[in-house]
Amino acid sequence: MQFENSLSFAKQLDEADMLKKFRSQFIIPAIDGQEQIYFLGNSLGLQSKNIKTELDKILEQWGKYGVEAFFMGENRWLDYHKQMRHPLSKIVGALPHEITVMNQLTVNLHLMMVSFYQPVDKRKKILCEEKAFPSDQYMFETHARHYGFDPHEVIVEVKPRAGEQLIRTEDILTAIEKNKDELALVFFSAVHYYTGQVLELREIVKAAHAAGIFCGFDLAHAAGNISLRLHEWEVDFACWCSYKYLNSGPGGVGGVYIHERFHHDKNLKRFGGWWGYDKATRFKMEKGFKPIPTAEGWQLSTPSLLLYASHKAALDLFEEAGWKNLAAKRRLLINYLWFILDEVNKCTAQEFMAFITPRPDSYRNGNGSGSQLSMLMLKEGKQVFDELTKRGIIADWREPNVIRIAPVPLYNTFEEVWRFGDIMRSMLTDLAKPAG
Repeated sequence: MQFENSLSFAKQLDEADMLKKFRSQFIIPAIDGQEQIYFLGNSLGLQSKNIKTELDKILEQWGKYGVEAFFMGENRWLDYHKQMRHPLSKIVGALPHEITVMNQLTVNLHLMMVSFYQPVDKRKKILCEEKAFPSDQYMFETHARHYGFDPHEVIVEVKPRAGEQLIRTEDILTAIEKNKDELALVFFSAVHYYTGQVLELREIVKAAHAAGIFCGFDLAHAAGNISLRLHEWEVDFACWCSYKYLNSGPGGVGGVYIHERFHHDKNLKRFGGWWGYDKATRFKMEKGFKPIPTAEGWQLSTPSLLLYASHKAALDLFEEAGWKNLAAKRRLLINYLWFILDEVNKCTAQEFMAFITPRPDSYRNGNGSGSQLSMLMLKEGKQVFDELTKRGIIADWREPNVIRIAPVPLYNTFEEVWRFGDIMRSMLTDLAKPAG
């Protein structure tokens, strides 16, 4: 498509948008009656209006049946989670029985480490990216210490080359080959939280498996954002949160994917819990943990139905919109954002920003780009960010000099992208003017 840098063109794109009705199903933050431009779907998705309805249903069941709500009512609580597996299977590219909804992201990562980090003899190293999100770093560190290992010796990090911001796929593959006799686990963030880089998951899995190494991913910034095919790529396991692109509320219930080839593996270590016990005999309360022969067998505790309800409400909108439609709009939205910001950069003789996120057309294969774009501010970065906030742009500042933005297809518009660019152009033009 041939883009134009004009308000009228942006409005044309919005008018042709088959998903435009979904914006009205979200609560858009407003100050003094003026809707803000919310570009932080990568941090906390907006609240959908149907969440209250789903919460009320749970409260009504609780009030009407008490504990019997686990067995009575339109959606009995014992099976409530099943409603979420099918939509999630489309979003992450898995079979429904390979998914379970439970806990939060870091808790689930620790549980997966119990099963998939199995150090034996000299095979005890973990390969990951440098500057992973702190939760992942702390998870690796504490598991290493739990086994009595020195984290500095056990954790192998792949980092960008000197003078670069992104990790090259070939460097990950080289690191796997170099350390293959000592690696117990390969684990990366599918989308890096800081740069927005989407890794080539399929290639990483192939290399890890060729060396006989388990391979998993943190999908915190991937689930609900990029297209995934976890089962097809034979990813061993993955975990994600639901409060970013999946819009399920702060601290929303997390998700886990475990490839079906592990569901009947009795040699795979795991922590057992009441909710993961064989359903047919769960209420006999007998000794000896017998896991459900699906991903549900990794569940521990009785879930929060209130968190379930928020998650279901958000996923209902994904189902209604259609994952393929959301992916198509996301591609168009991010491409238009790139076009607009390139136009902004042309407005001054001196360059005020560069981009550390790979451009959508730079991906050779795999997943393509996501919704996030990280702007590296070359001058006056914090001043620009603060002024954006004053002008109604809700974005994200990351030290030392990056502004992250992520327009998403369910509730952001092309007009918002254009208005954001227009505000940036005005600000940078002013900053470029000689003082006095």
